[in-house]
Amino acid sequence: MEQTTPPITREAALRIALAARAMPSASLPALIELLQRRLGDEIDEDKLRQVTVTMLKTGFASADGEEDGEDIGIGLEAMKLAVRILWGETQGDDSLPKIQACAAGDMPGSVRIAIASDKGDTLSGHFGSCLRFLVYQVSPGEIRLVDIRDTMDAEFAEDRNLWRARLIGDCHVCYVVSIGGPAAAKVIRADVYPIKVPEGGPALEILQPFQKAMLESPPPWLLKILGVAAEKRLKNYNAAVDDE
Repeated sequence: MEQTTPPITREAALRIALAARAMPSASLPALIELLQRRLGDEIDEDKLRQVTVTMLKTGFASADGEEDGEDIGIGLEAMKLAVRILWGETQGDDSLPKIQACAAGDMPGSVRIAIASDKGDTLSGHFGSCLRFLVYQVSPGEIRLVDIRDTMDAEFAEDRNLWRARLIGDCHVCYVVSIGGPAAAKVIRADVYPIKVPEGGPALEILQPFQKAMLESPPPWLLKILGVAAEKRLKNYNAAVDDE
């Protein structure tokens, strides 16, 4: 049987899925319909380079019946980010911090912490929909960004939350703006401790109190991560943790 070429290549589909998440007011089906209306039914990476902010603005405005496109509820900055993603800038955010090298043994007594993020170096994402996880290695004396992990492929996973939990499975802690009960259970089963900070904020401002408190009194879950030798070094921990 002759194989047919899919109308949207896998790479293009991944970009479209992430671009849709960058525009919370625009659904994935609506974005696909707009792109196929403007670019044709068959879409690949080259065609996505033709997308402009004006194309998105007028396209969504037309679908909503708005003549000038000023009141479609998506936002100019969100559309700019979506266009950068569609063009192939995987991270889609030029305000991201720089990754620092971290070899095994570089930071004794440290833990690895994931930050759910939608923008720059901030805690700003929900576990199930964040654009990426910023991964930091944190010791009592140093905080180092060691990785940035896109969540693009989660859109095509059978279980999105399980996929995300596995993506950060080498981390010990995950900070999120919010996380649902079933998702939290999967994170915990992956041996990652979820902490909710609903107000979010700059990643370093979130991590510095954690780092400082490592010198005081670690709770039982952190003692388990650090081990006996680390327990003797880190004596008190008073960081606020949302146990819900």
